[in-house]
Amino acid sequence: MVQTSSRDAAKRHKPLPVLGIGLNRSDSDESVWTRRLVLFLRVMAVLSIAKGLYHWAQITGFVGTDDTAFESQSMAWQAATIYFAVIELVAAVGLWLATPWGAVVWLTTVVSMAVIELMFPTIYGGSLVVVGIEVLFLALYLALAWLAARERPP
Repeated sequence: MVQTSSRDAAKRHKPLPVLGIGLNRSDSDESVWTRRLVLFLRVMAVLSIAKGLYHWAQITGFVGTDDTAFESQSMAWQAATIYFAVIELVAAVGLWLATPWGAVVWLTTVVSMAVIELMFPTIYGGSLVVVGIEVLFLALYLALAWLAARERPP
């Protein structure tokens, strides 16, 4: 029988990194712009969760009054609210995981909200402030993605 010390066993059973997060991460492992892009995606994920939960709160009646209840709104408003309640939460999961499909779903939500606000102002009121914020987030994402892509070797 071979005796192994607890120190040898600890060396053999080192914890593995989870989701690409190493225990001793150095700056050369990941570029600065890629880390900033992932941080931005995580912030957008939190905002998407908040927006999705807000839409679900509108559907279930946790926010608003009897005059603004889900049932008393137009069919277009109800459809848009249900759409955003679902897609925002799906986008949040993909953004948090920093997956390509998460960014695509999030971009779909951004463009959808801008189109609804600009082309169908009777649904949510046509707020240019909302469109401006969405465009700002989109521009920031595109800039960070471009800078992160430039740091990767071909």
